[in-house]
Amino acid sequence: MADNRLIHSFAKNALEEIRVSINVFRGKEYIDIRTYYKGDDGEFHPSKKGVTLSPELLPDLMEAVRKLEEALEE
Repeated sequence: MADNRLIHSFAKNALEEIRVSINVFRGKEYIDIRTYYKGDDGEFHPSKKGVTLSPELLPDLMEAVRKLEEALEE
């Protein structure tokens, strides 16, 4: 049984949003960063566009985001 906990979401555009969540699959936690799209039913659905990471990789992800922020400030 999968258990999903939404941590944060933000609009990418009028029809898509980015969701960051913690998912549990087969008893193991994962970080999921995924694009959701608005379907014909008006609800958001997960797309294949995203990445699922082990929580052990969170420090590397945070370092990458910090370096990205620095590069954009140059």
